[in-house]
Amino acid sequence: MSESDSPTQARGKGPLQGYRVIELGSTVAGPFCGRLLADFGADVIKVEQREGDAVRSMGNVKAGRSLYGASIFRNKRIVSVDLRDERGRALVRRMCDRADIVIENFTPGRLEQWGLGYDTLAATNPGLILVRISGFGQDGPNSQRPGYGVVCEAFSGIREITGDPDRPPARVAVSMTDYITGLYAAFGATMAALDRKRTGRGQVVDAALYEAAFSFMEPHIPAFQQLGLVAKRCGSRLPGHTPNSLYPTADGRYIHVTAGSQSVFKRLAHVMGREDLLAHPHFATPLARAENEDEVDALVGAWTGSLDLLELEKILGAVNVPASRIFNMADIFDDPHYSARNMIVTATDPVLGPVAMANVVPRLSRTPGEVRWAGHDTGQDTEAVLMEDFGFSQSEVDELATSQIIYRAAHTDAE
Repeated sequence: MSESDSPTQARGKGPLQGYRVIELGSTVAGPFCGRLLADFGADVIKVEQREGDAVRSMGNVKAGRSLYGASIFRNKRIVSVDLRDERGRALVRRMCDRADIVIENFTPGRLEQWGLGYDTLAATNPGLILVRISGFGQDGPNSQRPGYGVVCEAFSGIREITGDPDRPPARVAVSMTDYITGLYAAFGATMAALDRKRTGRGQVVDAALYEAAFSFMEPHIPAFQQLGLVAKRCGSRLPGHTPNSLYPTADGRYIHVTAGSQSVFKRLAHVMGREDLLAHPHFATPLARAENEDEVDALVGAWTGSLDLLELEKILGAVNVPASRIFNMADIFDDPHYSARNMIVTATDPVLGPVAMANVVPRLSRTPGEVRWAGHDTGQDTEAVLMEDFGFSQSEVDELATSQIIYRAAHTDAE
């Protein structure tokens, strides 16, 4: 392990420096919540079983190493403890006694069965913030249902409005609802930390996958209650904001144009050579255009279909009409704006070398977050964390390892 990666040296400098987080969560939502806190300086200690977090087997692998794990486990120290054993749970309780935040995403009630429920932990650590991520929340008739993100998308209603109207609901090719929930969970943890500064007391953050997804249904909720409208799939359109869709180009590609507001539509009509649309009752106002979406899209599509993509981008850019081609990952890696904003950074893995990943979001001017290291191996930091941070002796650690209560991974330095 390099000096910069050692547990005593590698501490974040962001706004969450000084906060210790114990991450018991697995797969995506819990680890993403922990990654957000780690990016902004929290000391996140991830607890894994010896077989490793399930996310290590998701996505692509190179040289036997998880590319997904290199990013979502970045900036964390990783220990391996057997939570199925009482001695392992006692060890984790000891860690939680000295933590500010604990993140978990087990089935509701599992922590209580293990003697790690909030009341138990708060009895010895009253300032503790427990972030609980689950599919359907900590209570209610569905609380014990399995709650993967895509299942909760279906339950939330957001899946019903995703995709084209002439085919079954589509899904985004990432664990979108897990990410949304992880973001809400990190937001909740930060708000609870602010409250603790005022009151000295911790609390529970209950982040449910279906509720996080349902919150994104915001415009459709009052529309049903007030008007009886059931939201449906609209393809690339944004209902009620027209034109705002994907349009064909002469060279067989597509461009997304957003010109629903009156000022932008006026500029679009001008470059289309169709100022007459501004006096037509079907197109003169945003409300009229929303009521005549098919006609508007046909007109815009006929115009974009007469020009090549590059020419359209130049024309629309010159008059400040928001528009873009649909970028793929190769486009992103080649794009000068991504480069200028340093949006793709690399962290060094001992086997893979530099691994590309998204930079920290959002950007803070005075206390920015940073990517300090790529995701560590399962159990890589077990011994150092237990001895340096929690006062275990070498003989205690050796005995726990021999008893398979903990796992210490052999680590090969990159240097």
